[in-house]
Amino acid sequence: MKLQNFVSLGRKILGAALNYKSLAKERKVALPDKPIIFLKPTSSYVQEGQAIEVPKQFDVYEEVELGIIIGQRCKNIRTSDAMKYVGGYCLALDLTAVDDMKEVRSKGLPWTFGKGFDTACPVSKFIPHDAIKQPTSLYISCSVNGKILQESQLTDMIFSIEELIAFSSQFMTLEPCDVILTGSPSGSGPIRPGDVIEAKLDNILSMNFSVI
Repeated sequence: MKLQNFVSLGRKILGAALNYKSLAKERKVALPDKPIIFLKPTSSYVQEGQAIEVPKQFDVYEEVELGIIIGQRCKNIRTSDAMKYVGGYCLALDLTAVDDMKEVRSKGLPWTFGKGFDTACPVSKFIPHDAIKQPTSLYISCSVNGKILQESQLTDMIFSIEELIAFSSQFMTLEPCDVILTGSPSGSGPIRPGDVIEAKLDNILSMNFSVI
């Protein structure tokens, strides 16, 4: 299996919610005591050269994140062993319909459409594991129409890459080309038709998407 083809070969996308200290501070909530994990369907993937399609009925915000691409099948692994199962990385946007999410959260309902609508997971090309020696030393950022909305060092994550992988593997077998989105910092903002989004992972990679 070629990890470079994670978009077409991956079977699931796991997302970590509320995984940045800055976001918890922004929302004025306590830090979670364990990872909060949700699913996005692989049908929500979109790559550069394709447009983000915002559903007319949704108010959508961007959320820039580092994605972890699983390289080997794993289950019930220890945190100390987790990096052995990282095959590579990607830069991602966890697009979120904030109005729908507010409603379903208030009613204790699933996040299915607010997180999983078509094109809700724009991703970069595959980044080899060896290209990033120390992920937490990097910065991620996102701008809309040239205005920076989000910018953070990955050290601000509440739960580390290793902790997210090990925790998720307790409940769900992780397979090659699966992606774990590691959470987004504070500052996310709305996107609308006509906007251009640029996301960056330090000096390693940038990606651009238009919104229709």
